[in-house]
Amino acid sequence: MATYSLANERLRALEDIEREIGAILQNAGTAILELSKEKTNERLLDRQAAAFTTSVQHVEAELSAQIRYLTQVATGQPHEGSSYSSRKDCQMALKRVDYARLKISDVARTCEQMLEN
Repeated sequence: MATYSLANERLRALEDIEREIGAILQNAGTAILELSKEKTNERLLDRQAAAFTTSVQHVEAELSAQIRYLTQVATGQPHEGSSYSSRKDCQMALKRVDYARLKISDVARTCEQMLEN
């Protein structure tokens, strides 16, 4: 269950980042709209620019954290929220079993042919 809560936490963090990107676009749109006016409200423009910069820095930091997490999980290093390594080990074990089964059937076939002759 800890894996599910960790995954849900990661998804919530990505949703927060997505909302923050929406706010960035809104701030940029407001700033552009203000710049298109003949007489601009410099205080509003400064507030929107500051909010834009702060949001971009926050999104950059959060995305970097997400990328670091994904890099750690994808490299096969032990991680409490990752089952990738275990799944890969299981897949490889199943492939070895299939290969052993194939070789044993080849040996059995060869033995049967030798007994027939």
